[in-house]
Amino acid sequence: MRASRAALWAEQRSAPTVKNMKDIKRWLPGAIISILLILAIIYFVDWSKVLNALRSADYNILAIAIVIGFGWMFIRAIVWRTLLRNRASYRDTLLSLGEGYLLNNFLPFRLGELGRAFFLSRKTDLQFVEILPTIIIERATDLAYTAAIFLASLPFVVGAAGADRIGIVIGVIVVIGLVAMYLLARNDQWALDTFHRLSARWPSIQRFGGSLLESFLTGLAVLTDGWLFLRFLFWMAINWSMAIVSYYLAIRAFFPQTQLTWGMFGLGAAAFGGAIPSLPGAVGTFEGAFGGALTLLTHDQSTSLAVALTARFINYLTSIVIGGYALSREGQTLAGIYHELMNLRAKSEPT
Repeated sequence: MRASRAALWAEQRSAPTVKNMKDIKRWLPGAIISILLILAIIYFVDWSKVLNALRSADYNILAIAIVIGFGWMFIRAIVWRTLLRNRASYRDTLLSLGEGYLLNNFLPFRLGELGRAFFLSRKTDLQFVEILPTIIIERATDLAYTAAIFLASLPFVVGAAGADRIGIVIGVIVVIGLVAMYLLARNDQWALDTFHRLSARWPSIQRFGGSLLESFLTGLAVLTDGWLFLRFLFWMAINWSMAIVSYYLAIRAFFPQTQLTWGMFGLGAAAFGGAIPSLPGAVGTFEGAFGGALTLLTHDQSTSLAVALTARFINYLTSIVIGGYALSREGQTLAGIYHELMNLRAKSEPT
């Protein structure tokens, strides 16, 4: 009897250790990438020139960029609320969005995405499992928009011949991709059945991939409403147009010769930096990608880093103001939310 109790106690103690080791293995590669980039930036950049660039920036232009940054958040709430079919109030949607973005800046594993679904489910009658697919489809569409923005700017930035025609081709490809998403939403069961049939030889892939695909297709289901699909794409276009202008102004405050395509190129590079494994908030990777892109354009490494740091400040400011206000109203702390979301994440992961 004592032996069985001892074995049970040992098993209970080892379970958190195994889980922690798995989390460390997931977190460690991103941490290494971020730390290496931060060390490289510290070593290669002339910080006195960075400070001079920050002092000499046009703060009137930066003030406009900050206002547009807040406007981006307000429009993004409309984007998400459209996917939710307006079943949540605008206020609840905006505050939950701000909370999610704030958590992404400070917590690992992109917990902010789970966080905003979790917070909105507590503010409304919507279930967590209803909300999460809308975030998945929103993020998938973000990827399409940012890739298109980056690729469309690339020919203009490098001065390639026929850049205007290349931009048109990319635009057509994006439209085709969005139409394909709509058709996939209309034939979701066929897509799911096809995946299960093709992955039958690999049960683990079928189980894990099937759950992801099912969530993705559930999110796509909102697009079967043609009018809602068009409204979603319209607000998405407005949202990313504002982002381009905001990045253009942030660069323009430091480089008077800035062109609009620089904002597109920088935005696309920053999105790439935010997508690769890193510490929370894409620390290091954001600065490396955005600052590196501007250095290619301007050959001024120090001022380019000053722009990247300013863009980070704007991103932090908008999420802290909106998300911090929402968390304070609910009496929440980052530590408490982290533990709740980690438990929620563990329950949602396939075994």
